[in-house]
Amino acid sequence: MLQRRRLCLGLLAIPASLALLACDQKTDAPPAEAVPVTKAYDAVAAEGKGFSVGPITAARTVYVLFDPQCPHCGHLWNAAKPLLDRVRFVWMPVAFLSARSLPQGATLMQAAQPVEAMDAHEQSLLAGQGGTSASASVPDELRATIESNTRLLNRLGAESVPFIVARPSVGALPVTHAGALDTAELAQLIGLN
Repeated sequence: MLQRRRLCLGLLAIPASLALLACDQKTDAPPAEAVPVTKAYDAVAAEGKGFSVGPITAARTVYVLFDPQCPHCGHLWNAAKPLLDRVRFVWMPVAFLSARSLPQGATLMQAAQPVEAMDAHEQSLLAGQGGTSASASVPDELRATIESNTRLLNRLGAESVPFIVARPSVGALPVTHAGALDTAELAQLIGLN
């Protein structure tokens, strides 16, 4: 596995307009089997795993690779909530910010009520309380899933989370975005405006 130097940019005390709004990972080597942007949507849909929120029959599906320890991911979670009546979001946990990332991602993935679990997690994280309590003992299958999501993030060339992959309309080229957005910006990125 690649050695990573981690740096979470932006502080919660900085106004959103001034913060970089993403948690970064730096790698020492380029990702293997890089996925070009034009194939990002199909790659994430086929290879990534996470939990869905919003209508399963929505015309748009947006994929978000997130680290459970990233406060900017929490801001994006909150920004996405007003769009849940029209868009299906698939939240795919990755783990690179801290040792708590993988266990928390596993806890969120196996939650019976993922929306409620994510709401509670993000509320705790954004309040500076560390997020959901999670056992360090993660089932092998969930560990492998989150590690695979993390490798996928690297193959996409992403250096920060949240990392959004969407297709604004049927047949359109995929769009990607690293970092949090407010609701209006997110709606525009995914083609709702």
